[in-house]
Amino acid sequence: MTCWAVLLSTAAKVHLLVLVVSVVFSQPSLSDGVPEFALTKIEESETKDDSGKEPITEADADPEDLEVFYPTHQWQTIHPGQAVPAGSHVRLNLQTGEREAKLPDSENGRSDTREERRRKRLGKVDVDSNSFTSQELKKALAKMKESEKAERKAHEEEVRKKFRPIEQLKEEFEKLNMKMETDYEIMVKLIAKYNSSASTLDEKVAALYDLEYYVHQVDNAKDFLSMGGLQLVINGLNSTEALLKEHAAFVLGAALSSNPKVQIEAIEGGALQKLLVILATEQPLAVKKKALFALSSMLRHFPYAQQQFLKLGGLQVLRSLFRQKGMETLYVRVVTLLYDLIMEKMLLEASQHGGDQMEEKLQQYRQVRLVPAVVEQDWCVVVSNLLAMPEHDTREKVLKTVSVLMGFCKERFQGDPALSSTLSLLRREYEELAAEEQREGDKDGYFKELLGSINTIIQELR
Repeated sequence: MTCWAVLLSTAAKVHLLVLVVSVVFSQPSLSDGVPEFALTKIEESETKDDSGKEPITEADADPEDLEVFYPTHQWQTIHPGQAVPAGSHVRLNLQTGEREAKLPDSENGRSDTREERRRKRLGKVDVDSNSFTSQELKKALAKMKESEKAERKAHEEEVRKKFRPIEQLKEEFEKLNMKMETDYEIMVKLIAKYNSSASTLDEKVAALYDLEYYVHQVDNAKDFLSMGGLQLVINGLNSTEALLKEHAAFVLGAALSSNPKVQIEAIEGGALQKLLVILATEQPLAVKKKALFALSSMLRHFPYAQQQFLKLGGLQVLRSLFRQKGMETLYVRVVTLLYDLIMEKMLLEASQHGGDQMEEKLQQYRQVRLVPAVVEQDWCVVVSNLLAMPEHDTREKVLKTVSVLMGFCKERFQGDPALSSTLSLLRREYEELAAEEQREGDKDGYFKELLGSINTIIQELR
């Protein structure tokens, strides 16, 4: 029995060996040149995993979900979902049933250098030059943040170099014992300087010059009034010093401009009488200029002052300027004032706005008999004679005044041969100038407008 058992055991072993050899040699394509009974394939694998499904490949998976497989020269297991770089050796391990991959051996038989392996790994994965791995993106973002932080820091440093902190400025001002003064505080000091008996003439003139700048503002003018400064400059109109008289009138005119409260206080303070005295008496031209400026500021949009002006003989005073030598520069200012006062009343009467306040203002203007006084004192001839002046600006303002007075002075204009001759000369002159304007491409020029005014007046006088 023992002998038979041994024989049977030996036969079983031989049979098993033959069976293994036959299996091996029956599939040479699977084992040729490949150790450990592994299946080798270049580029990609078409085998299925243990579940019978195709393994997830780089083409099948979402690019954002792929995990990059980094091959080396040693066989490594490929996990599902990993993207295998092109050109890698891929095999199916029959013992484990898993796919494996590695880098191919170089043609010359030596292994690639570390730099070549890195270039291959990165180059094969980054097929699109515009794509980046998550690590590369993180590094790029980190660099961008560092760059922005550095730029912001550099900008802040540049600002610090250009500007000093407010705390530092405050300290420096405190060291200099300086503080920002208000307009009110400045005007108080200027009034005190002007009113001081210890101040020289130049210091008083300088104080008035600075005050004129501040009182242009309506609120400052009201403060100037409450300080008592207005009455001081009104009294300054009586000064024997021409410079003080001139600058006092200048400050007064600035404070009166479009400021009803100051206008009322000024006329109650006797400013109107003092201004008329300056204009009626022998004074330097500069003083009369400023006095006329102050008078114009007082009369505009103030019908009560216009009434008082007529009662005090203001028109006769202005008329006398045309008989004084060296006062030619004042002529057009006077004519402009008369034009403004006449138009002011005409526009208000033509206004369609109602209301108690407007009606009260109309009643005040109806008491101002300016136009009859102008006609009575023969201002028609005075105005028309100014058309002989050479300045275009003066002629323009005189033509407007003549047009406004046409309804009241038409007979007087028609009986004035000098006016007819002057208008004819002006028409020829401005026809040439207007034609030259048109040749230069200006179809609606300044001279054409003046020519239109002249033609209108000539037509109305026929």
